[in-house]
Amino acid sequence: MSRNTLLVWLVSLAVVDVVIPIPILAITLVVVVLRRPAWFLDLVRAVYGPDAVPAGEDAA
Repeated sequence: MSRNTLLVWLVSLAVVDVVIPIPILAITLVVVVLRRPAWFLDLVRAVYGPDAVPAGEDAA
C-alpha cells in the first residue's frame, strides 16, 4: 500500500470519526486478536525481527 493511499484512508477514517464517533482502534484490535491475520504477523516480524513470533504462532 502506498503512502498516498494510506494517507487517504486515514483522512477518510478521521472524517468518519468526526461525523459518527466509532471506536475504530478498538474494532481493529478485536479483529486482529480474533482473526490473527497474516498481515499482522508479517508486520510484527518486519518491525521486531523474524524471531519475534514464536514457532507455531502463525496465522490460523
